[in-house]
Amino acid sequence: MRSLTAPVAMSPEARQRALDTMAATELDVLVIGAGVVGAGAALDAVTRGLTVGLVEARDYASGTSSRSSKLVHGGLRYLKQLNFRLVFEALRERRLILETLAPHLSKPVEFVYPLEKPVLDRAWVGTGVGVYDVLGAGRGVPSHFRHQSKAKTLRRFPGAKRGAIHGGVSFYEGQLDDARHTMMLSRTAASHGALVASSARVVDFLREGGRVVGALVQDLESGRNIEVRAKRVVNAAGAWTDELQEMLGGASQFKIKASKGVHIVVPRDRIASETGLITETEKSLLFVIPCPWSDEHWVIGTTDTGWEHDLAHPAATRADIDYILAHVNRLLETPIDHDDIVGVYAGLRPLLAAGDSEQTAKLSREHAVVRPVPGLIIVAGGKYTTYRVMAEDAIDLAVADLPGRVAKSCTARVPLVGADQYRELAQSRARLAEVFDVDMGTVDHLLGRYGSAVTELRELIDAEPELGARLGNSRYLKAEIVYAVTHEGALHLDDILARRTRLSVETGARGVDIAPEVAALVAPYLGWDDLRIVREIKIYRRRVEAEIASNMQATDEEADAIRVSAPDSRESFGFPLEESISV
Repeated sequence: MRSLTAPVAMSPEARQRALDTMAATELDVLVIGAGVVGAGAALDAVTRGLTVGLVEARDYASGTSSRSSKLVHGGLRYLKQLNFRLVFEALRERRLILETLAPHLSKPVEFVYPLEKPVLDRAWVGTGVGVYDVLGAGRGVPSHFRHQSKAKTLRRFPGAKRGAIHGGVSFYEGQLDDARHTMMLSRTAASHGALVASSARVVDFLREGGRVVGALVQDLESGRNIEVRAKRVVNAAGAWTDELQEMLGGASQFKIKASKGVHIVVPRDRIASETGLITETEKSLLFVIPCPWSDEHWVIGTTDTGWEHDLAHPAATRADIDYILAHVNRLLETPIDHDDIVGVYAGLRPLLAAGDSEQTAKLSREHAVVRPVPGLIIVAGGKYTTYRVMAEDAIDLAVADLPGRVAKSCTARVPLVGADQYRELAQSRARLAEVFDVDMGTVDHLLGRYGSAVTELRELIDAEPELGARLGNSRYLKAEIVYAVTHEGALHLDDILARRTRLSVETGARGVDIAPEVAALVAPYLGWDDLRIVREIKIYRRRVEAEIASNMQATDEEADAIRVSAPDSRESFGFPLEESISV
């Protein structure tokens, strides 16, 4: 299905209009939380012909949905649990994402499972991957796996530890840049008519009798409160689900237990391999993943431990990082160490829990959709790959008793912004290189970030030719930084450096060195004066310093105390700019 809807720019002005409109009308559906599930729910609802609002307390994908393993996969670990239904569902969604919904943002990637115990490993890994392959045959990636000899494995993975690797099993998965995908979901919902706003925190529910009829939303950029009335409210807040539920009082039908997953980013030349790698640890699976946004890095992870501290800023400890290094070095002839790491990020999986005694590695990744009180729907659990199913189930329940006939979900046929005519445009790479006056590598970079929306980037450069230059010594064009504000909803320096780009994890400087240039570029579009520019730079620098310091701590408690000490750009609107952070 080709989209006939023109992309809508998520500019600061569009955000303000969305909030004003939400305050002035009753919506059919208000969705809370612009992670992948919330953004997917907003798109599902608006494409059924409903009036929809989407509010996010921070930035699009600023929580779990920008901190995943960057994989679109069925879940090999769930095969071991014999959860064939979940695996099959995820493999079906993998195909939709790669082939129909977001071919510009996703692609197949090959993995090798190195065999350390040749007989035992080949038996269970080969059988498991074989079943996995049969379940997912033809679903978005090459539909075959291969047993590899020791010699072939070492040719494909020359950095392997000699004497430890005795062969391998290869197979394919899908991958994407999760933050861009979630932001594009939100923008696609806006393009179909949804009212979307970040920096808009729900501080209470509106109630009439025992029914939820909307939410009190605080605009964190101005401090004003607005009442948003809606026939149905969908809580898609992920790790924050219980926090919102507490506003209603009473017992919840389930609990969310946060599981921390940590990843490290290292330069590509530190691990000599032509493919991604996967190995099993005592707790889970560990991936060495070719970076989806750069061919110069690996993403390595993850961990699986409980987290009971600040939800907005989960912190990786030295123990987390040591765990990852120990397991990946088991495979490497030349070990990597802390000095090789250029980026670290930690995210929280919102797992469904029946009680406080559950271990996070054993909790369900399946999702639940419930109506705790009239007018309110909660959707929780699940995994990134199956976001569309979760969103559909949530809206199905939300509209079940709405008056009139509501159309069924059609999101399996709704491509995201940038997908329409992407493949045709990709066939004209040479012409695009001439139009942008860049090399072919930059063309691939732009197509993989914007798809057919790359033409909007060209319009910015036509209007301001200096935006066609590179940002510092990075691979980004200056136009991409401006576009992040004018079209992609970025409001703060952190939004741009951590999610619209990945400058926060691509170099040892973590984006601090380039922050002044980025701030100067976007200041005219965000109305920043010199004082505001200084504040944004200082806040970002403090964030990076706190993250690096937290990574050296031994415990979650110590790491959390350091990370939360850094100021947050969305929490200081009520303070004088010059006093909002210490120098």
